[in-house]
Amino acid sequence: MYDFEFVKPASLAEAVAAMGRDGAQALSGGMTLLPTMKQRLNQPDSLVSLNGLAELKGVSVAGGVLTIGAATTHATVAREAGAYPALAALAGQIGDPMVRNRGTIGGSLANNDPAACYPSAVLASGATVVTNQREIAADDYFQGLFSTALEEGEIITAVKFPIPDKAAYVKFAQPASRFALTGVFVAKGPAGVRVAVTGASEDGVFRWTEAEEALSANFAPSALDGLTVEADGMIGDLHGTPEYRAHLVKVITKRAVAAAG
Repeated sequence: MYDFEFVKPASLAEAVAAMGRDGAQALSGGMTLLPTMKQRLNQPDSLVSLNGLAELKGVSVAGGVLTIGAATTHATVAREAGAYPALAALAGQIGDPMVRNRGTIGGSLANNDPAACYPSAVLASGATVVTNQREIAADDYFQGLFSTALEEGEIITAVKFPIPDKAAYVKFAQPASRFALTGVFVAKGPAGVRVAVTGASEDGVFRWTEAEEALSANFAPSALDGLTVEADGMIGDLHGTPEYRAHLVKVITKRAVAAAG
């Protein structure tokens, strides 16, 4: 590790002010940030801790929308997001107990790891990412590998999830990290079906629009029988070839649809 300033603001306003300094970076759960700092892959001049801000924590439901504070841990989402069972189940599958008790939904979305679970839930749900400056629709938020619509110094404060009629998340997990080698979140609402895939593409989370069209007409695993997923652009590594991941997308989407009922 190296020398850096640790800032512990007492309010969101103080955090925003601290993030305005050159070289400042927000610290939420730290499950990704701290290991990259130890490896000198990330070297911020100061860390602005969001963990003590009560205004960024909690789960609430109103008007068919589940709102989760950005500093809410995965374990808390798993326990308290019962109004959206598929999302609660997703949170309960993230990492191990230490990761679930330290990692936060806001930290995960700000990092936008291509194999993280939450991005698929946000995209499939048509959720809204709320920051200290604005509200960002899910379709506009994710912009590629580790890339988002967040601007310099912008802080995620909450995420708003419209609760669908049916939904499920299924992932084929890497046994050690519990990251998704391929994960699919399917959500069916009044406007139709949305299908979001994580862990498979070199560009990060994406919507499988062909599956959405087929499932909006017939919400059954068999609706996907005639569809194929191109291997081009899929991740290829020691865990699987691009062709393998392309195959998993279809298999796991079918399982998610069956689980959603």
